[in-house]
Amino acid sequence: MEDLPRLSAAAAKRVAAIAARQGKPGMMLRLAVDGGGCAGFQYRFGLENAPADGDTLVETDGVTMLIDPDTLPLVAGAEVDYVEKIGAAAFEVKNPQAASGCGCGSSFSI
Repeated sequence: MEDLPRLSAAAAKRVAAIAARQGKPGMMLRLAVDGGGCAGFQYRFGLENAPADGDTLVETDGVTMLIDPDTLPLVAGAEVDYVEKIGAAAFEVKNPQAASGCGCGSSFSI
């Protein structure tokens, strides 16, 4: 079986905070990969109330991350983290399969 992607504790905490602020406990983080971006593929994040058919569910600290079947092979072994830096805060994907990436960190190639 593939090495499932992981959701860090910091990312789970951030998703839970967003869901609480929106009054939607149980909100799930969707990780998807789309063609495009300056390096060939780009990560897309979204919040959803329920999984779609065929989704893989990964849970960390009571928060669920959803990954569709087409995205799963592209993010196997990856970790989704939430990083706060001076002037910016964002979800970041640490993907061991990415052969290269762009300067902004939102797109990659395999």
